[in-house]
Amino acid sequence: MLRLDGVSWDDYERLLDELAEWPGVRVSYHHGRLEIMSPTFEHEQYKSSISRMAHILSEVMDLPLEAAGATTYKQEPFQGSEPDESFYVKNAHAIIGKSRIDLSVDPPPDIVVEVDITNESLSKFPIYAAFGVPEIWRYDGKQVEIYHLVAQSYVTSEESLSFPLLTAQAMTDFLEQSKTEGQSVALVSFRKRIPARQKPRQR
Repeated sequence: MLRLDGVSWDDYERLLDELAEWPGVRVSYHHGRLEIMSPTFEHEQYKSSISRMAHILSEVMDLPLEAAGATTYKQEPFQGSEPDESFYVKNAHAIIGKSRIDLSVDPPPDIVVEVDITNESLSKFPIYAAFGVPEIWRYDGKQVEIYHLVAQSYVTSEESLSFPLLTAQAMTDFLEQSKTEGQSVALVSFRKRIPARQKPRQR
């Protein structure tokens, strides 16, 4: 990871334009501090597994899901961030058909995902709090932690807000199984755990 202090907002936006052809690079900006990270293969495997898990939850629990990936979320002129993954669930209907997200008029994602294998994401939490992101899933290679936004800061929770009864331990177990048995086997096992959690579609 590369960290730079004293970076202007204009320089941050210029860098984003220059890196547009390098979608794998993650950039965050918070009041002059710029952080750049390039994901590893291991990092991307975990991110992909979590994304596939979210889609299974959406399908089996009959909940809407719009995946927004590593979208650049910005709040000019103070902060911006690109999570490893992001999802709209409760607010999925609000962003369908949009070609870009403008946080001055659009809601933030309901969930952002951060995989902390070669870097730490805790420094990005104040950015997500300022955006009003209600939920963060963070995986450090060993344990998933779920965070809920409470009074402009994040507190850990055992369960997801967006997917009721989904626990941090269930996600951890799934990722651990994927390490030894592969993603496909782990996903089949994970899907079998979901039927008891079904709920009607929110309207």
